[in-house]
Amino acid sequence: MLGRIIFAWWKGSKLDCNAKQWRLFADILNDVAMFLEIMAPIYPVCFTVTICISNLAKCVVSVAGGATRAALTMHQARRNNMADVSAKDSSQETLVNLAGLLVSLLMLPLVSDCPSFSLGCFFLLTALHIYANYQAVHALVLETLNEGRLWLVLKHFLQRGEVLDPTSANQMEPLWTGFWPSLSLSLGVPLHCLISSVFELQQLVEGHREPYLLHWDQSQNRVQVVLSQMAGPETILRAATHGLVLRALREDGPLPRELEELRNQVRAGPKKESWVIVKETHQVLDKLFPKFLKGLQDVGWKTEKHQLEVDEWRATWFLSPEKKVL
Repeated sequence: MLGRIIFAWWKGSKLDCNAKQWRLFADILNDVAMFLEIMAPIYPVCFTVTICISNLAKCVVSVAGGATRAALTMHQARRNNMADVSAKDSSQETLVNLAGLLVSLLMLPLVSDCPSFSLGCFFLLTALHIYANYQAVHALVLETLNEGRLWLVLKHFLQRGEVLDPTSANQMEPLWTGFWPSLSLSLGVPLHCLISSVFELQQLVEGHREPYLLHWDQSQNRVQVVLSQMAGPETILRAATHGLVLRALREDGPLPRELEELRNQVRAGPKKESWVIVKETHQVLDKLFPKFLKGLQDVGWKTEKHQLEVDEWRATWFLSPEKKVL
């Protein structure tokens, strides 16, 4: 029970953002928990510890599996019929469990006297289970952007000038390594995390003509974004795009001419402060982002909502065409 509470507090906000990855993780962890339960009687000395670890894993599975099921059910409810889809999903699961029970009753006399054969069947069926779940998750085509899909689409756009459609981006999305992006992007952070003086505030505000303030820590490759009360889905999408453009400056590959010049400056050394680079990327985004946003909408991405991880902190400042004053 405590494991459920801690895991929900620790990773709850990420389950929506990376529903496919966490769904696959929950399925694999459930198989690991069952394996530990099978092995526990074989090693009586570690029986208590093994069972405790297995139960802890099942607690994580219950949270991650239940939450991601709800997220994917919302995706499948194309006609706003989430209750109908959920009911049919539950009925399907009941039918599969019933079939599994019947098969297990038939196989039990065959494997009860041969532990090695039982383990062989378990590993074979577990491998099939993981493969089937991987293929099922890989086949999902989500039309909303999370950080991973946004990075794939943006990288392709910067390199080739084209926007990937949802099907292509979802097929390219990593399912095993989608938990640890190379850039630490934090959206909706409190203002006091970014500044410690009035001078730093002036630097942060300068050049920001959108309802968000962005700070880039080059040494830690971390981007933190303060959002305005007026920031909607499009603003949040632009802020995330801005952060990922800064990530592109640290990686290889062709870029538009303006960004290529900035990348050369970044690689040359700390000749320019981060806030100066951020200010210049604002000017580049003023030209690139409208085209990028229109391309997203044209190929079928839903830009009126997103699956980016955004904290609840908001700030208020006055906007003008020239500057922002807190």
